[in-house]
Amino acid sequence: MKNENLSELFKVSAPKGAMSRRKALKLIGISPVAATVLASVGSGSVTDAQAVDVKGKILIVGGGSGALMVLSRLNRQISNPDITIIAPNETHLYQPGQVFVAAGLMKQEDLQKPNKDFIASNVNWIKDEVASFDPENKKVTTRGGQVVAYDFMIVATGVVNRFDKIKGLKEEDIGTNGITSVYLSDLEKGTSRGATATWDWYNDLKAAAKIKRPTVLYTQPDSPIKCGGGPQKMLYLSADYLKEAGLSADYHFYTGLKNLFHLPKVDEELTKVQQSYDKIETKFSHFLRSIDVKAKEATFVHAYEKEVIDPDFGDKSMQSFADEVVVKYDFIHIVPPMTPPDALMKSNLLNDIGLDVNKNTLQHNKYKNIFGIGDVCGIPMGKTGGTARHQAPVVVGNLLAVMQGKELKENFDGYTVCPLKTQYGKILMAEFNYEGPKPTIPFLDYWEPRWMWWEFDRYMLELMYWHLMLRGLF
Repeated sequence: MKNENLSELFKVSAPKGAMSRRKALKLIGISPVAATVLASVGSGSVTDAQAVDVKGKILIVGGGSGALMVLSRLNRQISNPDITIIAPNETHLYQPGQVFVAAGLMKQEDLQKPNKDFIASNVNWIKDEVASFDPENKKVTTRGGQVVAYDFMIVATGVVNRFDKIKGLKEEDIGTNGITSVYLSDLEKGTSRGATATWDWYNDLKAAAKIKRPTVLYTQPDSPIKCGGGPQKMLYLSADYLKEAGLSADYHFYTGLKNLFHLPKVDEELTKVQQSYDKIETKFSHFLRSIDVKAKEATFVHAYEKEVIDPDFGDKSMQSFADEVVVKYDFIHIVPPMTPPDALMKSNLLNDIGLDVNKNTLQHNKYKNIFGIGDVCGIPMGKTGGTARHQAPVVVGNLLAVMQGKELKENFDGYTVCPLKTQYGKILMAEFNYEGPKPTIPFLDYWEPRWMWWEFDRYMLELMYWHLMLRGLF
C-alpha cells in the first residue's frame, strides 16, 4: 500500500468507545511498524546476536521494565552469564496501563504478572532492595544486610513519588476529600491504588457536576517526572468524561513548567485541545507547595522573573521572584515531585537530576563499570517505558564492549515517546529525541491526535510489552 493511501486511511475517524480487540489488532496491523512487530511474535528474537564469552559478575539493581529488558538481553547474549538481580517485587506492574485503569477501561489485575515469568532460573534473584551503594569497593548492601559484590552494575531503580515534599499531604489522603493521583502505586507489591482511586474520583466528580459546577485542579511539579504527559492526560480524559455526560467543571491546570509541551507544534495542538473543552485555565510556572486537606485549599508557588531598575544608578536587570497563590478547590489531581530512591540519594552516583551517566553511552561518568537505564538516569530526556526500550540495546552493547576491553560504539539518541491522551479514543503520539521530533511514521503529522494511536496504545502496546519488550526481543 502506498504511503499516501496509508496517510488518508489514518485520517478516518473511529467512534468513541472501545472497539473489539480483534478488530483493533487487525486495523493496527496495517501500520508498517506494527506489522513488523506482530511478525516477530512467536518467531524468535528480532535482535539475536551470537553469544559472547565474557567474564565478570553483573549486578542489576531494580525489577522494573528497564531492569528486565537488559536482564533478558544479557542472559541471551553472554554464553555463560553470571548475573544477579536485586528486586523486591514478585509482581510486575504494567505501568502504562494505569491511565486506562484511571479512565475505567482496565482493571488493576489486568496490569499484573509474576516477575518470575521474566527472570530466568539461572539468574540469582535477591528479593530485597539496595540500602546503600559502595561503588569504590564494587559492592552494595541490601536492607536485609546482605553484601553483594559485583564487577559491573546496571542501575535500574526508577524514581519514587515524593508526596512528602507537599506540606500537609500524606499518601493516605489520596482517595479522600476530593484528592487523587494516578501516580500513587506500590511497585514492590505490584499494585496501583492511585489508578483505581482516580476512577472513583472521576465518578465522584461526575456526580458533583450534576449538582453544581465544581472547581477542579490538576498539578504538575517543576522537576522531571516519569511520563511527563501524565498530568495532562488526566485533565483531558476527566474533562471528556464529563463532556460525554453533558456536564462540565471549572478546570485549572497548574504546572511548574513554562509551556504545555517543549515541541512547538505539540504545544500549539495541546492549546487547541484545551480550547475544545469548556473553560480550562492553565497557570504556568506554578508548583504545589502545600495543601490543606480539610479546608480544600492548595498553595502554589509562582516563580517568575521581571526586569528591575536600580533606584540609585538606573541599571536594569532581571531578578527572580516567587509569590504564594492560595486556591480553593472541590477536586484535585496531584502529581508529586519524584526523586531517585533514598539509597541513591545518599550515594555519590548522582548529578543534579539523577544517575550521573553520559547521555549517549549511558555509562556512568565517574565509574566506568556502572551503567544506567530508565527513569533514574540524569539525562535531559527519557522517563518512559518506550525510552527504556531504546536504551536497553545501548546499555547491553556498551557493557559487553567494556567487558571485552573494546571501544563503546552504541549510542542513545534521547528517544522518548509520550502518548498524550487528548480524549477518549484519541492520542497525540509525541515522539522526539535530543535533536527534536522523531516520529516513527514520518509522513504523518506527528502533532495530530489520532484514534489509530489510541487503539495501538490500548491494545497492541500491552502485547508488545509482555511478549517482546520485557524479553528483550524488541
